[in-house]
Amino acid sequence: MAASSPVKFSPHRAVYDISLASTAAGSGVAGLTGRMVYELTGSVCDGYTQTMRFVSRMTNQEGAETVNDLRTSSLEQLVGKSLKFSSTQYQNETIAEASQGNAMRDKGKASATVDLVKPTKKKVPLPSDVYFPMQHAALLIESARAGRQLATANLFDGSEKGDKYYLTTAAIGKKFQRGPVKSTAAFPDQARLAEFDSWPMSISYFEPGKNKQDSIPAYELSVRYYENGITGDLKIDYGEFAINGDLSDLTFLEPGKCKDDTVH
Repeated sequence: MAASSPVKFSPHRAVYDISLASTAAGSGVAGLTGRMVYELTGSVCDGYTQTMRFVSRMTNQEGAETVNDLRTSSLEQLVGKSLKFSSTQYQNETIAEASQGNAMRDKGKASATVDLVKPTKKKVPLPSDVYFPMQHAALLIESARAGRQLATANLFDGSEKGDKYYLTTAAIGKKFQRGPVKSTAAFPDQARLAEFDSWPMSISYFEPGKNKQDSIPAYELSVRYYENGITGDLKIDYGEFAINGDLSDLTFLEPGKCKDDTVH
């Protein structure tokens, strides 16, 4: 696919088996297992809906277990025009954190504003150059296709309390050769995924207002990023511990269609 061709996201459902990759001394994390299920539906015309559920069981040094259950959903219209989001974090079946709201580009202006409903009602201004999730994904893919090794952007995805954005820096490696997808499990659409170009990426997420040269990221995501928006070989480093996400199941879903049937 040529570098100038538009990014075409593939609606899909992906399942990742989560395991503990590493833990630092004093982190209190002795073990971690879990599963993450992510689904993307929609089209560039009608907007993209993302849903994710991430359930993990964490064990501390004393053997006590904590079950975390994160559920998120979002609808992004026209890739970057608006973002309706909802996120709920359960800990041992009790709500620990929740956010809900709608971020929109101001009409006729480049700036954006969040109308937050949860945890409190308020308006939150965003930088004029902020990206929403699907818009950010398109930027990463376009940068990789163009051969750029670095992509930076402000990102708002409605996570945590829904009132802040992240400064992101993505380091993009050399394109992988197409071929069989590495996974501990076989899934029906494995061969189809191997038809797409992909790149190794390491994306650092920094808290706003901090100098990246003087601070460490809040977390770092390493991933194999496919040109259709699917990800594999996940690793998330939170500093005190890191987790792996093995793509164990993948199903391509029916693509959304525009009215003229020319854009998917």
